[in-house]
Amino acid sequence: MANAKFGRVITAMITPFTADGEVDYEGAVTLAKHLVEHGSEGILVGGTTGEGATMTADEKLKLYAAVVNAVGRNASGKKVPVMGNLGGISTTESIAFAKKAVETGIDSGLVIVPFYVKPNQQGMYEHFAAIAKSVDLPIIIYNVPGRTGVSILPETIKRIVDECPNVVGIKDAAGNWDQVTKEKTLLPDDFMIYSGDDSFTLPILAGGGVGVISVASHVIGDDLLAMVKAFEEGRLQDALQLHIKMYPIMKGMFFIASPIPVKTAVNLIGLPGGHFRLPIAEPSDSEREHVREMLNDYGISC
Repeated sequence: MANAKFGRVITAMITPFTADGEVDYEGAVTLAKHLVEHGSEGILVGGTTGEGATMTADEKLKLYAAVVNAVGRNASGKKVPVMGNLGGISTTESIAFAKKAVETGIDSGLVIVPFYVKPNQQGMYEHFAAIAKSVDLPIIIYNVPGRTGVSILPETIKRIVDECPNVVGIKDAAGNWDQVTKEKTLLPDDFMIYSGDDSFTLPILAGGGVGVISVASHVIGDDLLAMVKAFEEGRLQDALQLHIKMYPIMKGMFFIASPIPVKTAVNLIGLPGGHFRLPIAEPSDSEREHVREMLNDYGISC
């Protein structure tokens, strides 16, 4: 069975922005430190939840270095794995950025199936292989058909892994049980399958997955990690009860476009969630109150 080398609960961290639109690096460091104290065994920086598509390459590189220095190389000696988002539409640009990102000290890189362009399976294979071969860094594939319009097939993943041993896992947000099962069937035992959907974490664990790259862990990280531990220890009823308890939050963080609900939640509980960058906009008053009610119903004061 695969071990979760980069953590069992990895938070896809939001990026705080100031009122004038700048990256709040100090706020990001404060938030990252809070997360690792509350269930997050790893941090993903600059991904979809982090509004990475709205950030410049230089902003992302500075953010990766700041988070690595804050939680990946702390004085206590505990190293928290930091994953940086490397992927984009252009293979050439992704390679150039990946080479620079390695220098920030990140432990792994997340590479999404190219969005908008809808590549075929051969295009996906060549894209991921080219990026993986360009850097000496573990690579996690991100499959999220709801955002990209296409899904990478397990057979294509196997082709990539057979050629590129540094492709070591997948963030699977396809929501397809057959896909997960086939990945587990075709890929090496140590290939890490992470759920890319909070509410699908328990089924993915049952199918041989190692954990979750999570949004909801910003506010329920301790319970998410407790669920994974309960499953690992064979306390299946405890794991199920935690899943049921967390379900309203896990689904509620996507009642409108993410990361609006989770960033609003982080602000409501007094942490530096910060502002948004267009085209993501602030929630309406009613949407903000809905998030507040979700948190209060869970027992989180705000």
